Amino acid sequence: MKRLLAVLALCASAGLAADISGNWKATAEGPNGAMERTFTFKVDGNKVTGETTSSMLGKSTITDGKIDGDTVTFTITANFGGNDMKISYKGKISGNEIHFTSSTAANEGQSIEWVAKKTS
Repeated sequence: MKRLLAVLALCASAGLAADISGNWKATAEGPNGAMERTFTFKVDGNKVTGETTSSMLGKSTITDGKIDGDTVTFTITANFGGNDMKISYKGKISGNEIHFTSSTAANEGQSIEWVAKKTS
């Protein structure tokens, strides 16, 4: 009986993963003012892929993406001044909004807070 309940709980939690497929526009306040970034997410089960674009860093591929309930995590590799920089994102999904925190290893604990809204 305990095993059956554990299997049912696991199936239920897998079914509760949020579907963020589609296009999103995010904004954040950076050290030099407002920043924008767009995301195109593709979701397959709990796996997240896609791409993201910003005027400052250009286009990047979303890698290592996953959704667990209402939490999404992924990384991108962006080219900044000729150097590749890995940026990690962690977000909390709430309806048609995602509140992200992004950071790099070079930031040494500093992060940027983003609010993304679904556009399509």
